[in-house]
Amino acid sequence: MVKIKICGITCAQDATWAVNLGADFIGLNFFKDSPRKVSPQNAMEIIQQLPPFVSAAGVFVNEEQKELVKIARKLGLKMIQLHGDESPDYCRQLKEALPEAKIIKAFRIQDEASLAPMSSFSEAADYFLLDAYVPEIPGGTGVTFNWELAVKAKELGKLVFLSGGLNPENIQEAIEKVKPFAVDVCSGIERSPKRKDYDKMKDFITKAKQV
Repeated sequence: MVKIKICGITCAQDATWAVNLGADFIGLNFFKDSPRKVSPQNAMEIIQQLPPFVSAAGVFVNEEQKELVKIARKLGLKMIQLHGDESPDYCRQLKEALPEAKIIKAFRIQDEASLAPMSSFSEAADYFLLDAYVPEIPGGTGVTFNWELAVKAKELGKLVFLSGGLNPENIQEAIEKVKPFAVDVCSGIERSPKRKDYDKMKDFITKAKQV
């Protein structure tokens, strides 16, 4: 069964909804320009509410590595999601500094050429996350991309998180077509960038688990 990640969580109540409805992962965004940004203190309050079987992923965009490691160690993050222009060397150094954390490297997919850089991260990252390309916006756009490219990306042999414009209406088609390790949803189940919509979240998770 596909794993489910609810990204852009900003409060303990939304995290509790996600857990109770069956999410496997939640995403906490530390990117300073994101409308879903959380502080380390806010993130700690959310993480303390999570059961041990739900992992929190810290989402970072071109973060200075020393600061990222500081936040990850303080919060005990076991998953680090990199949504910027981080290099394979950056990822390898991060794995050395945080040996217990899994690295999710995000790629913004525009066309087949967007897949080319992925092979250089095969040893540096534990998972690939595929998102839609929108200029100047690193994620959470609500835009889909050609899922045939996601199928092609799987040929690299890395477990894939499928993201980009997923919502209750298209999630079953996306899973059936791509068969990803996990799906990652953010804006498709929101009532505002700061809060999730409970009914949309329930509908999304229920439909995903039916496939």
